[in-house]
Amino acid sequence: MAFGDLNRINTNLQSMDAKFSLDRVNRDLGETRLKLSTGLQINRAEDDAAGFSIASRLGARIEGLEQGLQNTGDAKSVLDIAEASFDSIIDILTEMKVKATQAANDSLGSDERGFIQQQMDALADEIDDIVDQTEFQGEVLLDGDYSASFQVGERAEDVISVEIQQDNEDGFASEDLGVHDLEVDEHGNAQSAVEATDDAITAVSEVVNQLGISQAQLTIREEILTQSVSSNQAARSRIQDADFASEQSEALKLQILQQTATSALAQANTAPEAVLDFITINGNGNGNDDNGNGNDNGNGNNG
Repeated sequence: MAFGDLNRINTNLQSMDAKFSLDRVNRDLGETRLKLSTGLQINRAEDDAAGFSIASRLGARIEGLEQGLQNTGDAKSVLDIAEASFDSIIDILTEMKVKATQAANDSLGSDERGFIQQQMDALADEIDDIVDQTEFQGEVLLDGDYSASFQVGERAEDVISVEIQQDNEDGFASEDLGVHDLEVDEHGNAQSAVEATDDAITAVSEVVNQLGISQAQLTIREEILTQSVSSNQAARSRIQDADFASEQSEALKLQILQQTATSALAQANTAPEAVLDFITINGNGNGNDDNGNGNDNGNGNNG
């Protein structure tokens, strides 16, 4: 500010400078308080265009990864339901093999074999009931037609496909397994029933093996997705999240500057009063001079 500016009242440069500083402090303080209230140091694209763009892309990736993680959990639930049913079917087939082996012993009479036949038929019906009841969201899993592609990631190629069927594309009902209406009424039929149950157990075990491989893949994918979500969240946090300790210190500094700028503005607005005082003082001085001159002139005339 040039020398003598304080003597000009039409344009108060001191006040303008103080107001400019106060406006800037208020703006910066508002930005700091916004960061503290949202927890983000980048709230708009104008704060940091590149950072905002990167954080937005990371946010979209995180959302996709989290949905992929949820999809993986749902896929594991489907396979877990199928596995539990297969375990029950294998238990039933094992029981049928035991009964057929028992019936193959000629120490039993026709009545005893008749009782075993009834048990064999009941066990086959249980297998059919399990197949009918094993479903996920209304879709039967063990009828030989189940085929699914699970989206286990945020990219289009992140897919795991699963089919639950025998090699001959049959399902797992008692007729598909070859254990429907097995007869154990005589030694030869009972031996054939033993072989049939053995084949059925082998077929189911092979499918369970493939199911286990798919479950292991899903478990690995679940771990990878969990780590990816954590890593991407950390990256976004470093870019977008606010440092509360730093922002709080900045807020305290700006509050002090706000108070000093307000005080400076108040003082600058009172500066023109000095000019008014100057005018008042000068006016009073001129009046006294006039009075003095008048008295001197009067005295001269009298003399």
